[in-house]
Parts: sequence; C-alpha cells; structure tokens
Amino acid sequence: MTTKAIADKFKQPSWKIKLLYDGECPLCVREVNFLTKKDRGRGIVNFVDIADANYNSRENADIDFATAMGRIHGILPNGNVIKNVEVFRHIYQELGMGWIYAMTKLPVVGAIADWIYGIWADWRLKLTGRPDLEAIIAEREAKARVSSQRCRVD
Repeated sequence: MTTKAIADKFKQPSWKIKLLYDGECPLCVREVNFLTKKDRGRGIVNFVDIADANYNSRENADIDFATAMGRIHGILPNGNVIKNVEVFRHIYQELGMGWIYAMTKLPVVGAIADWIYGIWADWRLKLTGRPDLEAIIAEREAKARVSSQRCRVD
C-alpha cells in the first residue's frame, strides 16, 4: 500500500454526517430534497440512497439493506452510527436548524419522539403504498441476479 493510500484511509471526510435514506420512499425523498437545499452545496451531509442497486454496506458501517430500511441511520466521520430521531437532531444541528429538534434532547421528550418515530418507521412502507420489506428484498435480490447474469454473458 502506498503512503498516499494509507493517508487517504485515515483522512477524515469533509462531511459531518452520512445519511442513509430510502430513495424509493416519496416522503424520505422529500425530506432529502429539503435537506439538500438547506445544505446549499456545502457537503455537510453525505446522502446515500440505500435503494440504489450499487448500495454497499461495507462502505456504510456494515449496515445492510434490510437494517437500513428498518430505521433511519446516520454515520459520523469517526465511524459511529446513530439512528432514529438522533439522526435528524444531528443533521438539523449541522445545517444550522438545531432548534427544530432541540426539545428532543430532553430525555422524556426524546424517548417519546423515538417511540413515535418507531411507529412511523414500522408503518412507513404501508403508508406510502409500497410492498412489505420481504417483498422489496426479494425484488432487489432478483434484480441483482439478473444483473449478475447479464454481466457474465457480456
């Protein structure tokens, strides 16, 4: 391994949080579009679409597709993983809108917010008119097999 490769491996990224989001969820995409506008090209948030066929869990703290689909996850530059309302609290703070989630820093309010978010996360697919997670995973795996077979033929 070259010196540059070693240095690159330990170099801190320029983003402050990596957000794993479902690019096939209309409400998630709406939120990402809003956050992208608030980021104003500063690169504070690294948006990673877990629905993309090229999503790689190894590049994202080993968070597999099914796990990422269950709850929102954020990855900090030091590799720590956060999830649930803590992700929103962190992103909004980094984008200068921390006041929106400030109340959720209080233990009781934070616990209630996480509980409400958990209900939303459990019902998100159904509420947005999508199949259940098992069906989405099966479709994803089928597409990957077809893609893999095409690559072998080419």
